[in-house]
Amino acid sequence: MDSAGQDINLNSPNKGLLSDSMTDVPVDTAVATQAPAVEGLTDAEAEELRAELAKVEEEVVTLRQVLAAKERHCGELKRRLGLSALEGLKQNLSRGWHDVQVSNAYVKTSEKLGEWNEKVTQSDLYKKTQETLSQAGQKTSAALSTMGSAISRKLGDMRNSATFKSLEDRVGTIKTKVVSGRENGSDNLPSPTGSGDRPLPDHTPF
Repeated sequence: MDSAGQDINLNSPNKGLLSDSMTDVPVDTAVATQAPAVEGLTDAEAEELRAELAKVEEEVVTLRQVLAAKERHCGELKRRLGLSALEGLKQNLSRGWHDVQVSNAYVKTSEKLGEWNEKVTQSDLYKKTQETLSQAGQKTSAALSTMGSAISRKLGDMRNSATFKSLEDRVGTIKTKVVSGRENGSDNLPSPTGSGDRPLPDHTPF
């Protein structure tokens, strides 16, 4: 059995010792414990960046603790002032919407939509569609105006016709007779058969 196999045996008195074939390999403990340096950075620069990162992470933890304390204090003030949770939700939503509006993503999206709108409105297809709709609206208005003029002219012709005038004269005559009958104290309307004031037959039974 070779030396490597002997070292694997847990009952061997040489357990934990390196074999003869590995004793000549140098081991740098400092390099093994440190993370590999980023390409393009010297060891000194990498160490400085690690120190700065640790400092920033510590500041973030401190700020989170301060923020949590401030939020608890804010909740206590709201409770003492009698502000409901709904009011707090409204304020949070309003503040969140304001943050969204001033965010870079929202601003960029608004600018992009504005550019697209400008491109669409300036395109030939949009202009042709707008002109077509405008022409259709003008034609519809003209057709309605022509129809209205034709109807008005037709009504005028009907008023000037002999039939309409004769009907108007008859209505005027009936109105005159009704007014005259009321002035004379009689509520009887003139008979359409022209019987005048002839009394009605007496239907008294025998």
